[in-house]
Amino acid sequence: MKINYIALNVLSTFALLCSAQSVRGDYVKENTLYDQSGHGRNNIYDYIVVGSGSAGAVVVNRLSEDPGVKILLLESGGPPISHSEKPVLASAQLLTRQNWNYFMERQANFCLGLTDELMEWPRGRVLGGTTVINFMIHIRGNREDYNRWARMGNPGWSYEEVLPYFRKSEDSTIKIQDSEYRNQGGLLSVSDVPYRTESVNAFVKGCQEAGYPYVDYNGKNQLGVSYVQANLRVGRRCSAEKAFIRPSRNRPNLQIRLNSHVTKVLIDPNTKRAYGVEYLHRKRKYVVNASLEVILSAGAFHSPQILMLSGIGPRNHLAELQIPLIKDHPVGRKLYDHLTFLGLIFTVTKPIVGNLIETFSLASITDFFLFGQGPITSIGGVEALAYFQTNVTTYPEGLPDMELIFIGGGLHTDYGLFFKNQFRISDKVYDALWTPLQNRYAFSIFPMGLHPKSYGYIKLRSRNPLDPPLLYGNFFTDPENVDMKTFMAAIREAQRITKSPAFQKYGTEQVKTPVPGCENYAFDSDPYWECAMRHITVTLHHQIHTCKMGPVTDPEAVVDAKLRVHGIERLRVIDTSVIPTTVSAHVSAVGYMIGEKGADLIKADYRNLLRENER
Repeated sequence: MKINYIALNVLSTFALLCSAQSVRGDYVKENTLYDQSGHGRNNIYDYIVVGSGSAGAVVVNRLSEDPGVKILLLESGGPPISHSEKPVLASAQLLTRQNWNYFMERQANFCLGLTDELMEWPRGRVLGGTTVINFMIHIRGNREDYNRWARMGNPGWSYEEVLPYFRKSEDSTIKIQDSEYRNQGGLLSVSDVPYRTESVNAFVKGCQEAGYPYVDYNGKNQLGVSYVQANLRVGRRCSAEKAFIRPSRNRPNLQIRLNSHVTKVLIDPNTKRAYGVEYLHRKRKYVVNASLEVILSAGAFHSPQILMLSGIGPRNHLAELQIPLIKDHPVGRKLYDHLTFLGLIFTVTKPIVGNLIETFSLASITDFFLFGQGPITSIGGVEALAYFQTNVTTYPEGLPDMELIFIGGGLHTDYGLFFKNQFRISDKVYDALWTPLQNRYAFSIFPMGLHPKSYGYIKLRSRNPLDPPLLYGNFFTDPENVDMKTFMAAIREAQRITKSPAFQKYGTEQVKTPVPGCENYAFDSDPYWECAMRHITVTLHHQIHTCKMGPVTDPEAVVDAKLRVHGIERLRVIDTSVIPTTVSAHVSAVGYMIGEKGADLIKADYRNLLRENER
């Protein structure tokens, strides 16, 4: 009865938060923000931008700074709903109409502990894209990530060349930071999380006792431990919509059309030149033209989907679906993602972890709405991060291969209301591992593999643009089993850290309940952990690489270093699908950078065009 009462209390509070409006006016109703009229009118624009996530929002903002050009933004979703502002409800966003609700295709011997053995791959279907439904963690990545991009034949993308674009976006209020790498005054807020449990202090101190330096992981060095940095503004979510679209929405040269699903890019088959797009709005088809460029910023799933529907993709795949071929490109042939393991759970003897009743108390709600403080500012429970190199792979000095994500609670903290459903944990597994913890003090450490060797791919399900794409993960399938070994090393490292004095003063013990399906293996043996990982390892939705950037000589490349689709004029892809390698980052931050640099590339080409016309 106690659990049912708490669940009822949380649901009531959740309804209050969904209906409440910020006293600072951060959220405004759709009809006062965006004009959805104009479908079928003003059919010629200079630029058409498809998608409003981290990259697309930046592109729209920067291009519309020039009053001499006309821009149309097309977004499949609607405006953000009000409770997306509340950071603690991050997991709840994935259960709303703001998520495309895609699933990875079933994979043998994987997702065994998930409902129907299916893993969800969330993507934002909302103005602001996935930045409206993610956990707001801001991580740029490692300098070596970008130096690798440049060495792969992408001039202009080395770390020293992309750092100014990271800084350009940023308005940092981080207390402990490497100031020469950071910026104040940009449009995107990056801050410390105002609320911390005592358990995260134990994690940070424990990591330091285990030999980790405290670092600004968005600064000079990444290897070490840090309190998490997040896209928060006065304790509220700072999405791409809030940071970049809202400030530009009233510019007369920008039109934003919501609930407008692009079905194809219009390309002249003879000249190979893009000249517009088709899109659906309320079941009606519309055509709009672009005099300068079409820019796909629809993300790692939808940019390749639109390209293939437009005739740009693998020849054989398009032939199977009888889509006329415009250009044979390896669109969607490789897809990398970051996985995390949910099964590292630890109990403590003192109340140093997150508490549901405290989080949704009247005092907490008041603290949030009046001051932007308190437990509601917690970004879904994520409080700190640690980066390190395992002994499994060999990377340049300073490049991590694993990340430890510290959660000041766990899937038990909300009594099975949201976290369980977010990850699609089966009832059998949840009841075994997390239900017994619902009235105990416990925290979690989620290892995340940064540079997986395994990769998946994306295909069209059909010629119907409203059908979701076919998404294949192929996780833990690398021939040498490096990915599994790296996770195993991370589990051992997390165990080592929790044996530090900082943790042991709270009586920290690992939960040794076996994952259902793995009972036949000795707990804590390598075979046990491999079994557990095949049951409850899930995506952190960092999909990349489906429209890879690279020179024309690269057989995997779709776009060049200026993000132009090879062999197609006036068509670019500017989003995280162009990322050419795995990265030591949570990729929304990388998307903002790609948007900033992509906008500058477009502006430079436009200036060159004007000069040519003047001759």
